[in-house]
Amino acid sequence: MIENISGVFAIRQTSTSGERAAQASMLDIEFGEHSDIGKVRDTNEDSHGHVAPANPAQARSHGWLFALADGVGGHERGEVASRFAVESMVEGFREARANEPHTALLPRLVQKANLRVYEAGRNSAPGGTSMATTLVACALRHDRAVIAHVGDSRCYLIRRNRTTLLTSDHTVANEHVRLGLISAEESAQSPNRHRLLRSLGHDLFVNVDVNQTQVIPGDVILLCCDGMHGALEDSNMARIVTQNRDLHEAAKQLVTLANERDGSDNISVQLVRIKSVERVGMYRGRPYKLR
Repeated sequence: MIENISGVFAIRQTSTSGERAAQASMLDIEFGEHSDIGKVRDTNEDSHGHVAPANPAQARSHGWLFALADGVGGHERGEVASRFAVESMVEGFREARANEPHTALLPRLVQKANLRVYEAGRNSAPGGTSMATTLVACALRHDRAVIAHVGDSRCYLIRRNRTTLLTSDHTVANEHVRLGLISAEESAQSPNRHRLLRSLGHDLFVNVDVNQTQVIPGDVILLCCDGMHGALEDSNMARIVTQNRDLHEAAKQLVTLANERDGSDNISVQLVRIKSVERVGMYRGRPYKLR
């Protein structure tokens, strides 16, 4: 059966000893998530959602999905754009064919989400309106995490109390860093640090960054909006996640600290802890079980 208590997820199933041994090698996760309006904004323009498999077979054929979106400030109906983006990702993941490679599935779903936001903006009023959002999504299956993102919402890997950024912000400031025009330290204070180069809903098509990483037991995947990563240092994230066994409590503590440090924007976070994995190899994009 599926249990979801205080944002923590696990698959539990009565089984024989042989079945338990087989399930012990499966990807098993728990998660927590939290969102807050912050101290300044009148509305929360962030959205987040997830898809959990209904049973162990679906865990192997489809896996898990986590998605977080941040409606672009200064554009109309940012909260609608972020909600449409997450809903589209969730619906598309649930309807995906079994065993479709996540590296192909996620960019397809992001393009679909982009089109939904784009068309919603054009149809919302006579002459259309400007509607846009960032999006970061992570799909997990076997021993792999595949991340797709557009904008400046981020995905981190926390392993052994160290934080590694798995995404690259699509902002003017970050592009200046890439070109060597300013330093990473200068970019944190740049007036262009929130100015996006890419977002969902701005154009009919969007360029999606996709990458993947292998995960091991004990890893935590962290997805967040700029309201969090702009307020907290990587060490803050690692410390709070590492010190809390309860990921729902860790998510609340991260949001609380971001509010204390800044709070000028909405703050949202998703935390996914890897409890066990199923080791696989890859051949022509298809997984095969390792002995």
